[in-house]
Amino acid sequence: MFVTETAEKIKSMEIRGAGRIARAAAEALRDHALAVKAPTNAAFRQEMERAAAELVATRPTAVSLPNAVHFVMAGLDAAKTVKEARTAVVSRAGQFIESSRHAVEKIAEFGARHIRDGDVILTHCNSEAALGCMIAAHRQGKEIEVFATEVRPRNQGLITIRTLNDAGIKTNFIVDSAVRSFIHDVDLVMVGADAVTVNGAVVNKIGTSQVAHTAAEARVNVIVAAETYKFAPRTVVGELIQIEERPPGEVLADAIAQTLPHVRVRNPAFDVTPAEYIDLIVTEQGAIPPQMAYVIIREYLGWDIGEFHKAFDLNGGHED
Repeated sequence: MFVTETAEKIKSMEIRGAGRIARAAAEALRDHALAVKAPTNAAFRQEMERAAAELVATRPTAVSLPNAVHFVMAGLDAAKTVKEARTAVVSRAGQFIESSRHAVEKIAEFGARHIRDGDVILTHCNSEAALGCMIAAHRQGKEIEVFATEVRPRNQGLITIRTLNDAGIKTNFIVDSAVRSFIHDVDLVMVGADAVTVNGAVVNKIGTSQVAHTAAEARVNVIVAAETYKFAPRTVVGELIQIEERPPGEVLADAIAQTLPHVRVRNPAFDVTPAEYIDLIVTEQGAIPPQMAYVIIREYLGWDIGEFHKAFDLNGGHED
């Protein structure tokens, strides 16, 4: 029950934001492990793997989700009894949740160092990590101002401006298409990420790539705030991150769409920003240029090449 309810909330975006999604998945696996009544270790593992697959399938672009699930489920490998397996899942879920919360705090600390007194910052979508950097800078006494986009069609910008307002930060709320009109009033672009590939490209809310291209034209630096568990290990062996396309009803009401038989509504939730348009990625391990993304994947995520081979057929495609 815990897993299905959480999966539905993630899929419907009642739970949103890569970090929150990852923590929710870890919590669901923990609660499920405590509730499962399995006669054998093999049966327990089978049920946990089913639950893990259900969670991972909800948001294909959010790499934080499979990374969180991978971390929690890795505890089953050494377990020989149901009790050991249950304890391992609960323990590792707790570790992930705690480290995730601390990651956002550390990113805020590092990111605030790259914000100067008097800076005007543009942000797109609702990033817990990026907002943490701005709020930390504000608390340090730096006078900052923020331009926040509305983020159509789900209006995540409303969450952003409420957070900034509650922190006492001067904020301008603009439509997504107005970014170029205001970019010359901006000193810095700061956004979050849903995934970071091995070559440093960033997958984030649709529109981020346009913001980064506009910033490059205006010679405005772009900083991405991203926890290490948002880096995508399987991109090392060429796997592409699937870009989620959401229901058309989010953009155009079904009643109206039915009167337009020749119109197809497209609603991709994310886009890809090339590494050359990103100046810095701030993680809880420190700030790196995007070209160093591979170091994060290798050193901090705990994936080895054997696991890549299991997950990905190097001779031509996915394994069945």
